[in-house]
Amino acid sequence: MDLHAAIEESVTIPPKGIRMVPLGFAMAIPPGFEAQVRPRSGLGAKYGITLPNAPGTIDSDYRGEVQIPLINHGDTAFVVEPGMRIAQMVIAPVMRCALEEVDELDATERGDGGFGSTGIARNRA
Repeated sequence: MDLHAAIEESVTIPPKGIRMVPLGFAMAIPPGFEAQVRPRSGLGAKYGITLPNAPGTIDSDYRGEVQIPLINHGDTAFVVEPGMRIAQMVIAPVMRCALEEVDELDATERGDGGFGSTGIARNRA
């Protein structure tokens, strides 16, 4: 779902700045679920506006007003207007697991290869 800025007046985010933007609602998420807050791709691509902790998580026991931290990675100030769509939210299940400490892990073809170890995807137009 789209999330809108619930502000009376515009909020300016300076270059490299972060501002908390209220959304004007609170919610009760059922146990076993979370809200995932994600940036809007258009704001990121056009203006460098995103979330500093994307995706953000809202836990099921939080009952305060939902607010979104926006960061400006751009070189010019960005103005958030009242009612502007500033983020998106998805409600998703949270898997609970039991952790088990082991002395070694099972082998895979990739092994401990990190970033870029599986190759670079190329556009084959």
